[in-house]
Amino acid sequence: MTSASDIPTHVITLTVNGETRALCCADRQLLVEVIRDGLGLKGTHVGCLSGDCGACTVEMDGKIIKSCLVLAVGADGSSMTTIEGLGTPDALSDLQQAFWDADGFQCGFCLPGHLFAARDLLAGNPDPSEAEIRDAIAGNLCRCTGYQRIVTAIADAARRARGHAGKADERA
Repeated sequence: MTSASDIPTHVITLTVNGETRALCCADRQLLVEVIRDGLGLKGTHVGCLSGDCGACTVEMDGKIIKSCLVLAVGADGSSMTTIEGLGTPDALSDLQQAFWDADGFQCGFCLPGHLFAARDLLAGNPDPSEAEIRDAIAGNLCRCTGYQRIVTAIADAARRARGHAGKADERA
């Protein structure tokens, strides 16, 4: 029988949301577990554990990843941004504000995946079509919104970034 003390562990170093942290993790521990339990960043959610839902999405070394598919030891030395690094409740990022204004989320469980996918899309395509937006978020599941408000939020964020008023601004 294997006891907890027999499980090999490693000390890894991660730079998360600009702060460098060293922590101990087991060989087979998932990055999502280290983010949530080791770092206390609960905005990264555990969903499907198979990379299908997107709730665990983070940005690692400039690329968005599903943190449930990465062993923590494989992320040693990486720099990452979690959902907490995008903004704060008092200072939302422009993309988060667009989601808020368009009611682009309900329960928020899927929000990390959608925000990171949208951010990645808009970084390379400042004027995406609806089809391009839908394609960009295809790797993220949402059971609450029906996706239309998510698409609207991303289109509004793109329009705002280009200097045009968003739909929420046009209503005012």
